[in-house]
Amino acid sequence: MADTSIGTAEQLRDPNYTPPLAKAVPLGIQHVLAMFVSNVTPAIIVCGAAGFGFGSNSPDFPQMIYMIQMSMFFAGVATLIQTIGIGPMGARLPIVQGTSFAFIPIMIPLVAGQGVDAIAVLMGGILVGGLFHACLGLFIGKIRFALPPLVTGLVVTMIGLALVKVGIQYAAGGVPAIGTEEYGSLQNWTVAGVVILVTLGLKFFTRGMLSVSAVLLGLIAGYVVAMAMGMVNFSGIGRAASFALPNPLHFGLEFSVAAIVGFCLMSFVSAVETVGDVSGITKGGAGREATDTEIQGATFADGIGTAVSGLFGALPNTSFSQNVGLIAMTGVMSRHVVTIGAIFLIACGLVPKIGAAISTVPIEVLGGGVIVMFGMVVAAGVSMLSDVNWNRRNMVIFAIALSLGLGLQLEPGALQYLPPTLKVLATSGILPAALIAIVLNLVLPQELAAEATEEVSGGMSGHGR
Repeated sequence: MADTSIGTAEQLRDPNYTPPLAKAVPLGIQHVLAMFVSNVTPAIIVCGAAGFGFGSNSPDFPQMIYMIQMSMFFAGVATLIQTIGIGPMGARLPIVQGTSFAFIPIMIPLVAGQGVDAIAVLMGGILVGGLFHACLGLFIGKIRFALPPLVTGLVVTMIGLALVKVGIQYAAGGVPAIGTEEYGSLQNWTVAGVVILVTLGLKFFTRGMLSVSAVLLGLIAGYVVAMAMGMVNFSGIGRAASFALPNPLHFGLEFSVAAIVGFCLMSFVSAVETVGDVSGITKGGAGREATDTEIQGATFADGIGTAVSGLFGALPNTSFSQNVGLIAMTGVMSRHVVTIGAIFLIACGLVPKIGAAISTVPIEVLGGGVIVMFGMVVAAGVSMLSDVNWNRRNMVIFAIALSLGLGLQLEPGALQYLPPTLKVLATSGILPAALIAIVLNLVLPQELAAEATEEVSGGMSGHGR
């Protein structure tokens, strides 16, 4: 329910309305708290997959801090593009941008165990994928027909399924710890379990800010327990600078066919997600449909924000759905509230000590948090699939896409004779599932669905007689 002390009902539904500063600042920070953990987690996962050392004595430690720092800074920059707008870029709506989980299954195989040098390949893919994403703004409204809930729900579900393994590995002790005596120890699982239990307790038994920030507070609880167990090392904070500006081409740029194709295809999926978020904001906050100008502006901003991120060593950006829900909960549609949150993110990104403090979070604590977050991604996909008419045609499309996509991801050795580029794309899980679902949905005639429905109806009638 909206807080009427902030403004009249008409004002609260107006994106251009600015609430009193004493109310707007905490509302803006609330948006940051709702997305903060999800925003910095992809950087930690990618660094871990590349083989970066998590200890403060690791030579890769400054690189991980930098990527975390840029995740905050460019999430703020991309959000400002959305809320304030630059020419045709930006929906000028309260859209919060942040680092996207959707690209992680593409990024992990591109950097797996290859160290900091492999990050340049990611940045090349992010730059090209971001520009491609921006171009989608020219005709995104015309291609939505190819992405019904059957396709989008499958893709979101596959993203979550592709990531749950990472959550379990982190909770057990982290990818680098696999095979050691500590991996999967009771201590590790105790810490992760505290995070999960506190998160669930706050999410379902509290309201307002406590419920919105359940994952963040769960991580803090796990962090306190880990600290009591001697699992936290603060030495890296002292080594980090107090202030630092973004560094152009920090990781370099390298262009790989696999990275470019993968990022462009996932940008297509991300663009559709943004369209859904824009529609959710206008319906939930203003009670109206999104305009073509708003959808195009949001897609432009998504792509440009991602491309600029790649130039400075940050990961792809997208609109954050949890903040759409927050707008519906608070009833405050003001884009200027989100602008305040964006400024706060940018300020955090200019202080490497904040990134260093985040990096002190033990991997087991993070594992407990991402188990919840990745599970919620799967749940969101299942929720989208609930809108599907499960006739024989749609069941066949879903079955084939899921079986091949998930199967190839679980058993990548089945494609050992493919060229390396095609193997990376085919074993990502998400891309083959998405492409198969899109193609089958366009190719298989709708008459099959109608015939299946008639057969069921006829069978039921015969049974009644």
